[in-house]
Amino acid sequence: MTPIETALKTLLGDLPSIDEEESQPLLAATGRVLSESLTASIDVPPYNNSAMDGYAVNTADLAEGKTSLEIVQRITAGEVGAGLSSGQAARIFTGAPIPAGADAVVMQENCEKMENAVQIMQTVKPGTNIRLAGEDIKAGSTLLSAGHRLLVQDMGLLASTGLNEVKVKRKLKIALMTTGDELVKPGTKLAPGQIYNSNFYSITALLHQLNVQVLDVGVIADNLESTEKALQEAAAAADCIISTGGVSVGDEDYVKAAVENHGQLKLWKLAIKPGKPLACGAVADTPFFGLPGNPVSAFVTFCLVVRPCLLTMLGCDNVLPKQYSVAAAFDFPVTGVRQVYLRVSLSSNEQGITQVLPYSNQGSGVNSSLSGADGLAIIPPNTSVCAGDKLDFIPFSELLN
Repeated sequence: MTPIETALKTLLGDLPSIDEEESQPLLAATGRVLSESLTASIDVPPYNNSAMDGYAVNTADLAEGKTSLEIVQRITAGEVGAGLSSGQAARIFTGAPIPAGADAVVMQENCEKMENAVQIMQTVKPGTNIRLAGEDIKAGSTLLSAGHRLLVQDMGLLASTGLNEVKVKRKLKIALMTTGDELVKPGTKLAPGQIYNSNFYSITALLHQLNVQVLDVGVIADNLESTEKALQEAAAAADCIISTGGVSVGDEDYVKAAVENHGQLKLWKLAIKPGKPLACGAVADTPFFGLPGNPVSAFVTFCLVVRPCLLTMLGCDNVLPKQYSVAAAFDFPVTGVRQVYLRVSLSSNEQGITQVLPYSNQGSGVNSSLSGADGLAIIPPNTSVCAGDKLDFIPFSELLN
């Protein structure tokens, strides 16, 4: 069995890259990987503006204590006011440009409005409540670098500089096949011995989160001829093949043999739990990932191994999930030679320390353990856990966006 760190180092260093790019409207680019760095063409904000509703003033006009100033204009967001002379103030609203001659904004709560004047009730320093031009972004600065995968929080950043289109790597084409004579589509009635094909839906959903194109190869019958034919057709149509099931050592597991007949296996059996029967290699020259058939094993191995590989093919600069240190709220007997990934939920103890508690049933076929968890707690090989011990934790938010 291969340790996961060794497997990732081997796989990530030996994948083909996608070089083709395309232009996409900003709203269609979430989840895509930038093929070029983006530079700001303007300052953001583009002009000094008010951070408050209040009064624009020149602090040189203000004396100790209270000062009365003549109100000469009203400036709302989107309007450009005239310059101020000595002894004058402008009624101003959040986002409105600061008029010439003003160097501060006094919030309206600290002023007393009179008929045509305002009394400033406090001492104000220059720059108070003013958002300076370029305070957020300077013209000419790099917004995001090539290889960055665009997330929801990037959309406002790019739009604020006037961008409405970006160049991104083209979508990966992923051929997805599931194996097993017992599998049927949800919505149909189960016959004796059948189960619903949950893996197709979970892996498809994970792929959609990566904004790739999914080619549904279908459910492949449990025989070598059908498996070989499906793999060959998938290799010709896709950038990558993902299968679920059929990679173990049972008499009805044909995927491993089919891949070896038409390509090569670079890795088989991963030293993790759940997820040991993972097969990685190539059919012809097309990368292949054979996920286990048990649904939790398929989900975990996709997130930990396949997802980083797909992002690497797209040239993404950050492919591995972030891990955080949390306290165990449980005891766990010593593990074996495999690294354990427990489905756990987060909580805080009475001292406010973040802790994790494992889902009650950690079986590799228990889909509810995924829905009932916040992420994966990692227990290294040959390690026991006592309550209070620190564990590495990968939140699902790191794996599912």
